[in-house]
Amino acid sequence: MSEKRLAVVTGAARGIGRAIVLELLKDGRAVAGLDINAEQLTELEEVVKQAGFSCQTRCVDITDTAKFTETLEALSSEYGQIGILINNAGITRDGLIMQMSDEDFDNVIAVNLRAAFVAIRVVSRPMVRNKWGRIINLSSVSGLIGNAGQSNYSSSKAGLIGLTKTVARELARKNITVNAIAPGFIATEMTAKLPEPVKEAAKQMIPLRSFGSPQDVAGAVAFLASDQAGYITGQVLCVDGGMAM
Repeated sequence: MSEKRLAVVTGAARGIGRAIVLELLKDGRAVAGLDINAEQLTELEEVVKQAGFSCQTRCVDITDTAKFTETLEALSSEYGQIGILINNAGITRDGLIMQMSDEDFDNVIAVNLRAAFVAIRVVSRPMVRNKWGRIINLSSVSGLIGNAGQSNYSSSKAGLIGLTKTVARELARKNITVNAIAPGFIATEMTAKLPEPVKEAAKQMIPLRSFGSPQDVAGAVAFLASDQAGYITGQVLCVDGGMAM
């Protein structure tokens, strides 16, 4: 795999991010996983090693624009270019709109949306120079249909869709594709904590009547990062069991 195909994954240490890292490694990519949790990044390195691969990891707070930019620029310099960017990092701070604080709204926007903007700004120039790139933003069905108690999260994920479509138009002439994936209910540590009645109610909203797996999302990411997806840009691919159709 050429140097221009280095893939950077934010929020890489666990769940969907970890599955994406492993899937891209299986495809022969050079991968750098970024996360704020150093301990979980160490666990990621061990999982990757046990799978017979190796990857770079960087512990960074992506809401610190200066440090995040520095990290991305250093990786770009080391590998020649970041060719694939996966904006996966995300947090929730759920609450009804009448009770939500400014801080909880702003923190979710900073991680889920603003950091993606910063990352795209950094990687887009070298992608333009090399006339090749893949940018994939992890949105959510919450950004498409909304979700009570998640005005901050839904806003951030809807914003990612707008960002995706706009940047896709800006960069298309340089052979750079920009797409979004909108997962539904995925079986991760976050959903595992939900009470059983809540899980069952959620499944009734899903035509396939089951939660997806992180691998379902990772497979979609790997496809959009591939040469086979070179004529797909500005799209939102729902991996949601039919929830948002």
